[in-house]
Amino acid sequence: MGYLFEPEKLHEIAKLGAGKAPLEAFGTIIEGLDESYGGRIHRDKPWIFNTACGAMGQLKLLYASLSEYLILFGTPIGTEGHSGRYLADVHDFMISGEMWTYHEGDLEKRIYLPGDWACLDRGRTKGYRAMDNTWMLEYARGWIPLMLPAGSWDNLFSNLDMRGLFRLYWEYGKMCVGELMQGKI
Repeated sequence: MGYLFEPEKLHEIAKLGAGKAPLEAFGTIIEGLDESYGGRIHRDKPWIFNTACGAMGQLKLLYASLSEYLILFGTPIGTEGHSGRYLADVHDFMISGEMWTYHEGDLEKRIYLPGDWACLDRGRTKGYRAMDNTWMLEYARGWIPLMLPAGSWDNLFSNLDMRGLFRLYWEYGKMCVGELMQGKI
């Protein structure tokens, strides 16, 4: 089975919520995802604090398999850190706020605003800063299990948030098993 999601379609759905207040935006986006990918979007998952590569935010898992994930991610107070370097492409569809990025060798920042689409191609890395009230729909496709150390080990080795780490792995694991049972890797 191939990929379930197409970045172009996700971008169109994310733009439906761009510029709206977070709760309204999330509702609009989840409704659009449900219409397009009925039965695969998990509406009821909790928000989870997560520190990844030095940046703290919170995420809501909407979909996960061994080859794809889809989350709402952001922060009301801002954060910054390293993106990580993955065997996956990571797409960030801006809903609100402002994200600044730079790649190795860049001497100027790139600025992403509501409605914009930022992509981190597999094997690349960047620094990023999310300003206050920055929220995005994030989609990754590739070998997702190899992303987990960069995406969660700060919770284990830095801030000792075992509860957040457990919740992330528990929810991700349940979704992956459900997708494997449907034949989706």
